[in-house]
Amino acid sequence: MIKQAASDPILLVGPSWVGDMVMAQSLFKILWNQEPGRPLDVLAPGWSLPIVERMPEVRAGIASETAHGEFGFSKRRRIAKTLAAAGYQRAVILPRSLKAALIPWFAGIPQRTGYRGESRYLLVNDVRKFDRARLDQTVKRFAALGLAPGEALTDIPSPSLCVSKERQRALVDALGLSLDRPLVAMMPGAEYGPAKCWPLDYFATLASMLEESGYGVWLMGSDKDSSAGEQIAAASKAVNLCGKTALADVIDLLALCERAVSNDSGLMHIAAAVGVHVHAIYGSSSPLFTPPLTESCDIHHLALSCSPCFERQCPLGHLRCLKEIPPASVYEKMR
Repeated sequence: MIKQAASDPILLVGPSWVGDMVMAQSLFKILWNQEPGRPLDVLAPGWSLPIVERMPEVRAGIASETAHGEFGFSKRRRIAKTLAAAGYQRAVILPRSLKAALIPWFAGIPQRTGYRGESRYLLVNDVRKFDRARLDQTVKRFAALGLAPGEALTDIPSPSLCVSKERQRALVDALGLSLDRPLVAMMPGAEYGPAKCWPLDYFATLASMLEESGYGVWLMGSDKDSSAGEQIAAASKAVNLCGKTALADVIDLLALCERAVSNDSGLMHIAAAVGVHVHAIYGSSSPLFTPPLTESCDIHHLALSCSPCFERQCPLGHLRCLKEIPPASVYEKMR
């Protein structure tokens, strides 16, 4: 074990998905609680840095510059060269891929903690056993990297992102939004694939039911969700914000909502991390593996014999795991 000076920063190589980055904050909190004041820097895709900026445990976010799935050998060498003089004595590598471990190795960081995997034995020298039975949730896999090998996983802290009241007011004004009714956010997208996506007409039906009950409904998502948002808004009175807000904006706007209805997606985890009561809808994935990390939630999941399959497209072509969760059943839970 490398002995660190009190001021030596730790480099954390973060995951590539929005939801995983939110869940990674549990690890950051563990490290911060162990040694308050030790700087924690997160190396992550540029798109995720707005999330990292809302984590008070993190000193700095560093853009990895590589696209999802890109090996980017020369890019990683260049970034490592800039990090080599930063005084890192330890790196914690959350992804289990070989390429994720390259930058800490190139940078000459003495202690490099990560799981065994993808023939990266030389790149990771504090190798942890990947025990699927013990580490049966994504958040547990992250949190265990902050503990001694074999140490019990107890009291894992939940993510909690900071919210800017000033930005909230500015966004409400800029987007012409109304706060005169309690609000429900709906997130109809899921980056992973359609096997995670509740039907759009179900979202529209639920939105209309909520509006008749006195709620305002905001649709949130990225540019890729714009068409889905337009379809739902056209069949209801929901306000379509998909593609009209940056990721940091979504964090602040979600915090204004009383509830959120979401597929198993990154925005679901953001909603949980800003204190919204989450109604999480699961199709091809499992609420046992990636639950919203909050006690304020309701899970809508049928646990059919064919699920979870973890596929991007329904391999059987029927999508029963989502189509058999009717809007009325979600509405009744919300009441």
